[in-house]
Amino acid sequence: MVSNEAEGIFNPTIDRSSHIPYYIQLKEALRGAIEGGYWKPGDQIPGEVELCRLFDVSRTVVLQALNELGHEGLITRVKGKGTFISEPKISESLVQKLTGFYQDMIDRGHNPVSKVLKQEVMPASTKVAGYLRLTPGTQVIDIERLRFIQDEPIVLVTTFLPYSLCPKLADADLSNQSLYAFLEEECGLVIARGRRMIEAVPAREYEARLLQVKKGAPLILLDSVSYLKDDTPIEYYHALHRGDRSRFEVELVRIREQGRDRRAMAGETWDLPPGNDVVMGRDA
Repeated sequence: MVSNEAEGIFNPTIDRSSHIPYYIQLKEALRGAIEGGYWKPGDQIPGEVELCRLFDVSRTVVLQALNELGHEGLITRVKGKGTFISEPKISESLVQKLTGFYQDMIDRGHNPVSKVLKQEVMPASTKVAGYLRLTPGTQVIDIERLRFIQDEPIVLVTTFLPYSLCPKLADADLSNQSLYAFLEEECGLVIARGRRMIEAVPAREYEARLLQVKKGAPLILLDSVSYLKDDTPIEYYHALHRGDRSRFEVELVRIREQGRDRRAMAGETWDLPPGNDVVMGRDA
């Protein structure tokens, strides 16, 4: 349903003496109503014909404005139904802060909840053993969690940790607490750094069902290995984020020092690895 009459909330006029193109003026008027809170996520906005009437512009102008708002992720156009305000994407820190998903969401005012789908001790596969520098078959804790924000599934993450380093974790309740906080407070393990790989992948049937998206929908895959201060691998995780509800923030400062690249964050510097690998990311 379309919200109350738009005329009284945002200014449906075009300044015809301005050098600013009509479609940009229309786009900014609609953006102002969206960002000002007049329309809430899920609300339907006036249709193309109604916008043409309100702003006294052509359908071409309206379409161009709506297309740009769609590209920016502010609106979603549904064929045969209309145009709706999109759910805002959930931002996460990719590299600049050593906090996990749980604490990151708390800091941003969200209330994250995890549904633990699997939590068991099992022998490490060759792949997992390689990431954790273990002999294949060594016992690891395998935890699969579906992470929710406001009752909506956002991330499906599978985490592997060496059982010998944190046996208490095998029976811990991670539904409403941070994995990293548990490792620090209960196991005395403090993660110092991490290496993260990021890529776009299509949702397979299993992931699509859990994340409530269509099979083949775009997901953001994060593969990460986290290390203790002595460089011991403590965690390997494989996280699948909904592409329509997630975005990642990266803040980097590049400093040239005697022919070497260095990164400064939070008042400290680290030598960068060769190539374009991203480091210092965490997400648990």
